[in-house]
Amino acid sequence: MRWLTVALIALIALLQYPLWLGKGGWLKVWEYDRQLQAQKEANHTLEIRNAGLDAEVRDLKQGYDAIEERARFELGMIKHDEVFVPIPENRAEKPKGR
Repeated sequence: MRWLTVALIALIALLQYPLWLGKGGWLKVWEYDRQLQAQKEANHTLEIRNAGLDAEVRDLKQGYDAIEERARFELGMIKHDEVFVPIPENRAEKPKGR
C-alpha cells in the first residue's frame, strides 16, 4: 500500500509540472500578462502623443495662426512693421550685497 501512495504522489507531481512550468504554464501566463500591461501603458502614452500631433496637423491645415506662431517662436521671425525686443531670462540670481 505504501508504494501505491508514493506512486500516486509522483504521478500528481508529474501532472503538475506542465501546469506550472510547461510551455503554457501559469508562470508563462503571468509573464505574458505583465508584458501585456506594460505594452498597453506604452500604447496609451503613444495614443496621447498621436492625438496631440493630430490636433497640431489639423490646426496647421486649417489656418495661418498656427503657422505664424511657429514662425515666431521657432524661427524668430517678425512681421514687416513690428519691432522685436528680446527679454533675457534671469537664469542665476546674483548674490545680494555686491
